[in-house]
Amino acid sequence: MPLGAAPTETPALPAKAAAPAPYPSTYRARPEPDTAIVNASILTATGTRIDNGTILMAQGRIVAVGRDVAVPAGARTIDGTGKWVTPGIIDSHSHLGVFPAPGVDGHADGNENIDPYTAHVWAEHSVWPQDPVFTKARAGGVTSLLVLPGSANLFGGRGVTLRNVPAVTVQQMKFPGAPATLKMACGENPKGRYGSRGRAPATRMGNVAGFRRSWIDAAEYARKWDAYERKRAKGEPAEAPKRDLGLETLAGVLKGEILVQNHCYRADEMAVMLDVGHEFGYRTTAFHHAVEAYKIADLLATEQTCVATWATRWGFKMEAFDGIEENGAILASHGVCVAIHSDEQRLIQRLNVEAAVALAAGRRAGIAIAQEEAIKWITLNPARIMGIADRTGSLEPGKLADVVLWSRNPFSVYAVAEKVFIEGALVHDTESPGSIYRSDFEVGQPVGVE
Repeated sequence: MPLGAAPTETPALPAKAAAPAPYPSTYRARPEPDTAIVNASILTATGTRIDNGTILMAQGRIVAVGRDVAVPAGARTIDGTGKWVTPGIIDSHSHLGVFPAPGVDGHADGNENIDPYTAHVWAEHSVWPQDPVFTKARAGGVTSLLVLPGSANLFGGRGVTLRNVPAVTVQQMKFPGAPATLKMACGENPKGRYGSRGRAPATRMGNVAGFRRSWIDAAEYARKWDAYERKRAKGEPAEAPKRDLGLETLAGVLKGEILVQNHCYRADEMAVMLDVGHEFGYRTTAFHHAVEAYKIADLLATEQTCVATWATRWGFKMEAFDGIEENGAILASHGVCVAIHSDEQRLIQRLNVEAAVALAAGRRAGIAIAQEEAIKWITLNPARIMGIADRTGSLEPGKLADVVLWSRNPFSVYAVAEKVFIEGALVHDTESPGSIYRSDFEVGQPVGVE
């Protein structure tokens, strides 16, 4: 523009720099030598099994998987003869660290049990990295897990995806780049918790009304922020709306940035919650527990909504009455993404056995599912639920080297996770008991005390 000429339009304000992510991950993979496991039976979680196979890991990644893999000179070589290799086990519904062991009131940090609307809280701000069950879960082959708030509230808060590594801070465990999740709960828990106090919601219709009111508020909140950003982009004066942490989380769901994990047992309620999503334009990533999901398998397949469930837990309350061991197999036979989850401290140590129960129940019912597919229930499908399946959950070149070497077929009750690798680092080794991590909390306590 010539000197002294009048501007023709108001210059735009400088682009606002992206704010750094709050509470960023400080996780760093531990350097390890290149490692090859040879002569093993390998379940890749891609639908294939490789007998007498080799998996090569280098610089935290899987380099090659197959029968004719060349092992470079100098690589650490582990003989897998008679043994099995799988991806690291992934738990898509855990409360480790927020309901840690020992289970005392001073450790009960998983439910912000004061209001049905607590989308503003984040589970990571309750995680206690010294929970000794993290180590016990590693002994069960668990390499990653989604830690969620409890289910007392309609909106329980944000969950956090963790790498199952020894750590002092939760930031050292956070899976870098994993998307945030929102825990929701329908059914008996919220209506019972608050109805018993003479507060809403007291009924299932009250639950749904509460969800709908909140999504209306979240949509309005998002519109205000969008209007502010548009004005700012044009260089127009604009005052930023006041942040609301709860509505910020819900608005993130509506924008597709935060994944919905919905605690829900009954088929009819799951169908209602899918309709709530249709009304407000969000998608339910997964229903959790979902013991009646088999009744609406076709609907869930159409919606592309995953199910995280158990095989053996049922009947402990009315909404769990129709749970069956065949649930996972029926869903899988209809094309639903199925995960077997823990929800508690003991089951996370043996998710392979829980998956075997679900597989056997399906076979007894005439549903022929191969182990090559069922292994996805505790590896790739949980990774899909957590939004990390592009990086882990299957044994493919380029993916993170999260690997378990089992003493025998992992669907055997006798199988032991002998060696567990996270990004190629050996984090659990039964051949070296002295190297197995014990948290500071356990130091000085007799070994074997639970």
